[in-house]
Amino acid sequence: MIELGLDTFGDMTDGATHAQVVRNVVEQGVLADRVGVDFIGIGEHHREDFAISAPEVVLAAIAARTSRIKLGSAVTVLSSDDPIRVFQRFSTVDAISNGRAEVILGRGSFTESFPLFGFDLSDYERLFEEKLDLFSLLAREKKVTWKGTIHPGLKQQEVFPPTESGTLKTWIGVGGSPESVIRAASYDLPLMLAIIGGAPARFRPFVDLYKQAYDQIGKPTPGIGVHSPGHVAATDELARDQYFAGYRIMHGLVGKSRGWPPLQRADFDRECAHGSMYVGSPETVAKKIAATARALDLTRFDLKYSGGPVPHEVSMEGIRLYGEQVIPMVREILEGRGN
Repeated sequence: MIELGLDTFGDMTDGATHAQVVRNVVEQGVLADRVGVDFIGIGEHHREDFAISAPEVVLAAIAARTSRIKLGSAVTVLSSDDPIRVFQRFSTVDAISNGRAEVILGRGSFTESFPLFGFDLSDYERLFEEKLDLFSLLAREKKVTWKGTIHPGLKQQEVFPPTESGTLKTWIGVGGSPESVIRAASYDLPLMLAIIGGAPARFRPFVDLYKQAYDQIGKPTPGIGVHSPGHVAATDELARDQYFAGYRIMHGLVGKSRGWPPLQRADFDRECAHGSMYVGSPETVAKKIAATARALDLTRFDLKYSGGPVPHEVSMEGIRLYGEQVIPMVREILEGRGN
């Protein structure tokens, strides 16, 4: 059965301090647990327009107030972090949550953490490759012997605390390169596709490539997920109006450094109708998620519900509708009991 989750970057909202946004995200996670959402992922950023730079701390706060929802990152920028400390932080969240922690590792589409922590962007690829190699060994929770160029070598090293289950579920976040897909398969890790624009079906070749790698060794894939933006409200029109105002601001802030033109409402509406933006009524969003799940053989779909300065109250209502209405509809459709 497909898992249906939510993601947030802790986007700054009008009139709120960074501290208040962090507290709001905790309340959003608690609500998500209550209404039946399977997973909540919290992204790591180091810039003014996002409040969360230490997802594990926020996840621990949510863990202490919830009982069933899985808790993870979206994503952890492994390239500019220490793999051992990443493992220790998430294994600690796993202990607090009684085994509900996961980590999604990525290179990061934002690069602010590199100069902040003293890393050279020219080492972008090498940092991720070596640190992922080390983390893959740590996640198996056995004594680690490893040698690389960016971290002191380890010999029969134990890392504490271990998880009670003996393994920390680890995903690889992929933005859209075949090399990243092959890397995930080579480490036998589930694949999380970040699809933020265009028709979701265009990512089918990446899914096929991933599956082919597993077919060659005669094993089933460990999981395929998608992370895409969206918002749920009572009607399509209300959902688009609520989300566009904040999303346009966020798009503009990020776009300043990337050369993006200002977002036009017509382009936004087109993406909602035909692309990878899941904005609308519960029925509209459910049908679109189900279509993507079928097209890409998903085991997980995560809706990135925060979209710039969308008010906390609006996000809370969207979370409620997602859990109480969208999730049951998606499962009915995929089980052949709905449209």
